[in-house]
Amino acid sequence: MHGLSRPCNTNVRMKIQSKNNDKIKHISKLVLSSSYRREMGLFVLEGARLCVDAVRSDISPDEFYYTYEAKEKYAAEFDEISEKCENIYEIDKDIAAKISDTKSPQGFFTVNKALDKSILFDKINNKSKLVALDNVQNPDNLGAITRTAEALGYDGMLIGSGCDIYNPKALRASMGAFFRLNIARAESLNELFDLCPDVDIIATVPDSDALSITDYIPDKGFAVVIGNEGNGISDDVLKRCNVKTTIKMKGRAESLNAAAAAAIVLWELS
Repeated sequence: MHGLSRPCNTNVRMKIQSKNNDKIKHISKLVLSSSYRREMGLFVLEGARLCVDAVRSDISPDEFYYTYEAKEKYAAEFDEISEKCENIYEIDKDIAAKISDTKSPQGFFTVNKALDKSILFDKINNKSKLVALDNVQNPDNLGAITRTAEALGYDGMLIGSGCDIYNPKALRASMGAFFRLNIARAESLNELFDLCPDVDIIATVPDSDALSITDYIPDKGFAVVIGNEGNGISDDVLKRCNVKTTIKMKGRAESLNAAAAAAIVLWELS
């Protein structure tokens, strides 16, 4: 393949020397395009910490790309990832910059198969604590909410449309929580609610007449809905909610950032 050579180092299979290498073009497209990720059933992780976290969460990468400088700096992490991956490639720093989604790439990248998250519905019962995202678009919000949900012991996440869960920014913001939290995704949250047992579906709305989140005491399982950053919860989903809650605020702000609101609500309900 164009741009490949065998290095002297026996710990790697190949060294890629060209930005025009087919594998590099493939990774770049996986990083940039959600439709290509869905088509290929693959996603990319970047950074020593995130790649190692995935391996420690029993994710075996299909391919591992690294720079010499990264291997020297993160030697223990390199060995840990390499043990779980047969297809290993050394790349130069300029190639790492081409495929990176960050301003200062660490030089570690793994290509991984999309995870089967369908197990969520085998674990839901009428005591489950779920967070449901209705068309949340910002990848940083998606990742932060996933991280919060895992930290507070939630049983899973329901995602209706919105940002791709394999978006590189979302994966970084989740700090590895995405690997461990059960997640189900559909074009509409109502499709997922149809599969849930008897749980409260709780809307979080900027409405002073709604019940304060501090006053709602769950007595069974629930799915708490966080709405779109600009438009809130869609009308179709709002109709399915049998409880409407709000965060009472003393200032003049009408609403909170989706991730901030989620952190407050998930904490109160946990």
